Amino acid sequence: MSALPITAQQDIAEDGDTWAWLRHAACADADPELFFPVGEKGPAVEQAERAKQVCHACPVEGECLAWALSAERTTGVWGGTDETERRRLRRRAGRRRSPRSGPGRGESRARGPRPNSAS
Repeated sequence: MSALPITAQQDIAEDGDTWAWLRHAACADADPELFFPVGEKGPAVEQAERAKQVCHACPVEGECLAWALSAERTTGVWGGTDETERRRLRRRAGRRRSPRSGPGRGESRARGPRPNSAS
């Protein structure tokens, strides 16, 4: 049986072409629990770092991260990132996509003469 997380196994079965990259993932032979540390301190931090090391040696790390971002995975280590790092990446991407509603930091609106309503 594959060591891939059950959700990934189900998705591969549903659409093999979309998930072809996952067959080359370094995590395929790793313990899936490694990629889902419980907590945010002590042993969980060390476990997440070990999982990220597997990811950083993976030939499909980029595809995995792109999928995790598009699927809005909120738990686990995917594409060499943890939940906090993916949240930060999504926020940055959202800022780049949304139009500015006003001047940016350090900028000011150009103010010309105000129209004279008495004329």
